Amino acid sequence: MVALIFTKHRRAIERMYTDRCTISRPEKVKDPVTKETKEDMQPVLVAVPCRLSQSGLAKNDQSDAQNDIRYEAKLFIAPELEIRQGDQVDVIRGVHTASGWEPLAEGRTWRFQAGEPFPPYSTHQEVSLQRRDWA
Repeated sequence: MVALIFTKHRRAIERMYTDRCTISRPEKVKDPVTKETKEDMQPVLVAVPCRLSQSGLAKNDQSDAQNDIRYEAKLFIAPELEIRQGDQVDVIRGVHTASGWEPLAEGRTWRFQAGEPFPPYSTHQEVSLQRRDWA
């Protein structure tokens, strides 16, 4: 009975997953030409349904030389997926249509760095994300 309730709640939550994300983390990769082994960001999860939510207001660090973008967001995603602190999370905002999923802004991706994930709930997990960039 309890499992049925969680399944129902999870389906309701996942209907809100209108975004898609790719999770990448540093892994050792051997260059086929130089035979050198380097650490490079490699995707471990691709086009995963999720929901991005703003959790704090953006900080305006504008100077004469540049405008720094810094804010925190929260990622809602399936509980069985492993997201580690320091993972790179690339999010594409989207919408469900009659023909399936479509991105809202073609070619626009937001890049975040994952904080330590909160222990997952049975229906979803919430991951703190930090965005640091410059405009």
